[in-house]
Amino acid sequence: MENFDYQRRTFMLFGRARENEVGGLVKFEGGRRVLLHFGSEAVEKPDLLDRIKRSLDRAGLEIFELSCPDGDPKLEDINKGIEFCRMHHIDAIVAVGRSNTINSAKVISVGAIYNGDVIDFFTGIREPVHALSLGAIVTNPDAGAECSPSCSLVATINDQKQIFTKTSATFLPRFAILNPELSINISQKDTALDAMDMIAHVIECYFTKTQNVQITDELCEGILRTVIKILPQILEEPNDIDARGNLMLAGTLAQNGMCSLGRETDWSVHYLERELSNRYNSSHGAGLAVLLPAWMTYCMSANIMRMAQFANRVFGVPINFDDPTSTARAGILELRNFLHRCGLPQNFIEMGLPMVDVVRLVEQLNLTNGKTIGNYVKLDAYACESIYTIAYTYRHGQNVRRMGF
Repeated sequence: MENFDYQRRTFMLFGRARENEVGGLVKFEGGRRVLLHFGSEAVEKPDLLDRIKRSLDRAGLEIFELSCPDGDPKLEDINKGIEFCRMHHIDAIVAVGRSNTINSAKVISVGAIYNGDVIDFFTGIREPVHALSLGAIVTNPDAGAECSPSCSLVATINDQKQIFTKTSATFLPRFAILNPELSINISQKDTALDAMDMIAHVIECYFTKTQNVQITDELCEGILRTVIKILPQILEEPNDIDARGNLMLAGTLAQNGMCSLGRETDWSVHYLERELSNRYNSSHGAGLAVLLPAWMTYCMSANIMRMAQFANRVFGVPINFDDPTSTARAGILELRNFLHRCGLPQNFIEMGLPMVDVVRLVEQLNLTNGKTIGNYVKLDAYACESIYTIAYTYRHGQNVRRMGF
């Protein structure tokens, strides 16, 4: 196990109706003039924004509202939010929605008190140090932004759209409210796509070259087993509040840093997916569903026993010590079967991308002069082309019952 530093200042409130306590939380953090930053999914929840505003009003706080566009936060929209905060002397932000809304609020919170261009924090020019007080109310359990120090934004540089990601403790919300009731009306499709994000976050921590990390191995495996068990339950019975609660908490644990404690992580699948969604404006969760098994297939031989361990501990595949490769392959197939049953795509065609320029995708990664991505397996341009090709050409068997959306 490697040395590590870990601190999470986010105060988490879990349970029904906890959003009604938001006013007291903001006041405790010293807020007076509050920006309510919300996504479209928050508007769709009956009476949610009204209940939040009543709570803020009861605490004697002045409320300002700013909606967040759907999709990854764009630099131009974030700059509008920064200017709004400065104009109205905002000192606290409450983000209500899914991870893209929370990420938008994170960047606005640091940019509002920074004299330069907020993109400086994402290009390495400056490090964020101060931020407005930020709280998050989760409506969609997906990328775990509510307790994560990471965030991303989309910016157009030299006429090319790019996704920038930054990790800093300054981005951590002061509090996060998780009410599983708010996720009940999420569609089956979006529920499965959100769960795919959780699975990918955990797996990119799980496959590591770091030795003696049994405790975080067990944590990763437990989260994966839980998501794999409860996601079909939710798709069959969307109003199962207990299952919804477990899934919401799984999303937080998948991305709050605990799965990566003391171990080297990978994240190459997210790099591969980023170029796919950049070029084709495709769904992040769908891209992960297609690329993750392809990456596992390509990387299987790097440590065949770790892949076999995944198969055994997550899906219960007995380990064939005489032929561990067969166990590893069975584990990848079990993952594919699970994703297929949950209605997630298996290749680019099922994503609605019948024509994908693999060569161009690899070029966008800019892996020249020996550059690579990933840590578990260092992926050069040839390796990335191979993974994209697997994702393009894979055909799944027809004997697995698929849940319809």
